[in-house]
Amino acid sequence: MNTPHPFSLPRRRFVQGLALGAAGLGLSLSPRQLLATQGHTGAPVISGDTFHLTLGGADVNITGKPRQATTINGIVPGPTLRWREGDTVTIKVTNLLPETSSIHWHGLLLPFQMDGVPGLSFDGIKPGETFTYQFPIVQSGTYWYHSHSGFQEQTGLYGSIIIDPKTPDPQPFDREQVIMLSDWSDEDPKHIYATLKKVSHYYNFNERTVFDTLRDFREKGVLKTLKDRHMWNTMRMSDRDLADVTGYTYTYLMNGQSPNGNWTCQFNPGERIKLRFINASAMTFFDIRIPGLDMTVVAMDGQPVKPVDFHEVRLGVAETLDVIVAPKDDRAYTLFAQSIDRSGFARGTLTPDPAYTAEVPAMDEPPLLGHTEMGMGSMDHGTMNHDMGDMDHSTMDHDMSSMDHNAMSHEGMQHNGMAVPFAMDPANPDLAPRDSATEHLPSEFGPGVDMRAMAPGEMLADPGIGLRDRDWKVLTYADMETAGGPPDSLHPDREIVLHLTGNMSRYMWSFNGIPFADAQPLELYHNERVRITLVNDTMMTHPIHLHGLWSDLELGDGKLLRKHTITVKPGEKLSYLVRADALGRWAYHCHLLYHMDAGMFREVRVIAKDGSQSMPAMDHHQHGEGA
Repeated sequence: MNTPHPFSLPRRRFVQGLALGAAGLGLSLSPRQLLATQGHTGAPVISGDTFHLTLGGADVNITGKPRQATTINGIVPGPTLRWREGDTVTIKVTNLLPETSSIHWHGLLLPFQMDGVPGLSFDGIKPGETFTYQFPIVQSGTYWYHSHSGFQEQTGLYGSIIIDPKTPDPQPFDREQVIMLSDWSDEDPKHIYATLKKVSHYYNFNERTVFDTLRDFREKGVLKTLKDRHMWNTMRMSDRDLADVTGYTYTYLMNGQSPNGNWTCQFNPGERIKLRFINASAMTFFDIRIPGLDMTVVAMDGQPVKPVDFHEVRLGVAETLDVIVAPKDDRAYTLFAQSIDRSGFARGTLTPDPAYTAEVPAMDEPPLLGHTEMGMGSMDHGTMNHDMGDMDHSTMDHDMSSMDHNAMSHEGMQHNGMAVPFAMDPANPDLAPRDSATEHLPSEFGPGVDMRAMAPGEMLADPGIGLRDRDWKVLTYADMETAGGPPDSLHPDREIVLHLTGNMSRYMWSFNGIPFADAQPLELYHNERVRITLVNDTMMTHPIHLHGLWSDLELGDGKLLRKHTITVKPGEKLSYLVRADALGRWAYHCHLLYHMDAGMFREVRVIAKDGSQSMPAMDHHQHGEGA
């Protein structure tokens, strides 16, 4: 078993040493502060068809220091809302915060005026005001809700949703539990964002040191090490940029509790337990496993899938995953969720007896980005390994060390001396018909883009960096399929290609090199079937969320996986089908909170085929921070 990385261990010990359990908190906090800690014992479940939610502020103590949080009904996370498919729910939300707020119902199909995005669906909830959400429930499963205003989601304004189906669940269970994962920082999120804009790698403590270089000299030789370093330095990139915000400032939570708090679920041996995992973090991908216990996936993003047994899964920001576990032994098990960069973890315990404990696994070594993450996955590199350190650069068809990325301005990518042709509608370049996803629009060459994938690969069966060499089964998108077969047509009416673009050092993020402030809305015609192809030109993983419409991920062989949020790995190309069956203005964005704020955001307008759908004017300023 790997030992914890030396640079992340002190932080982990620091957080675990300072974090207090609920009993300890109760001894030192005022009644106002205690109100905000109720979520540490499990968020209350409220059910019915009429709900009252109050948005406010209170102090919480997660790392040993009281800090201001945004709360829902006085707690973090907010209460679990339990609805029934077929009902119409009414939710009255009162805002006691000093700034405008909102609640977005993530993954729900509803009228766009109820979607909760200030500037698109409504004006937001002003301080002191109450807004009434009302909409029919036309689906079932595990979902969640969160603020879509400023950085309130980062400071605690989120909660879970369970929607019971009309018909009996095809996968019966004896017990169920929401497992909500999130990331907490004692820092003001505005300060985090400002820091990223100034020094994008500020929170990355896995960057190379002189000791790493000396070790590489010994293991790989001086010449090979220098060539590797020259390549990365030429591109102004790092092979350790796995996460923008890390355990240096984050404490990772499970149902509101730090690792030291050890959130616990009690069970009886022999029971079938449904665990409803929700990644409610602002910026963190979690790799989840339960050592010694198999899991069976039964739903993703609220939608039933054909059951698949597995041992570990990477859950993207904003995704949900329902699994069944059936512990037969009279012993405890650790729920272990480590961050993608291995800078920290969330953990809890499944146990038949509160007196039982289970070993907490050591974190893995931070993995290194390689040629796959550079968008060279489908190029012929012989027998190169994933680790860039094992690459023989002398045999590469493209000498990356000689590439001048800054010189690639607006003249277009060159292939064998020929410029890539562009067929483009000047009024809407995103709708350009392109024969290959490797072609890049002129908008993708400029100061906001520091990299373009040369040969993006289809990677649905790839577990992702850090999970490729496991001795156990890691669940991937390719393993799953929506239960009951394709939920909609496999044949699109037209296609849209979007590149996920950015400049890491300047902390600029966009679609097709165009940030939200400069972008035109994407227009879809009512009821048309559109294929959206995403190409990740960056070396970061992006969870892409389209509001109000299902995204049917194309798995090949006529199989679809219905989702609301799709994670796109570095260097990956994937496609999904969208039925534009809901008129209105919808948000479409990366669900990494600071990426969204930095520009990876679009408006999608679904209009009548005659173009007669009336749309209220959009106020870009209302999106401000973290729309």
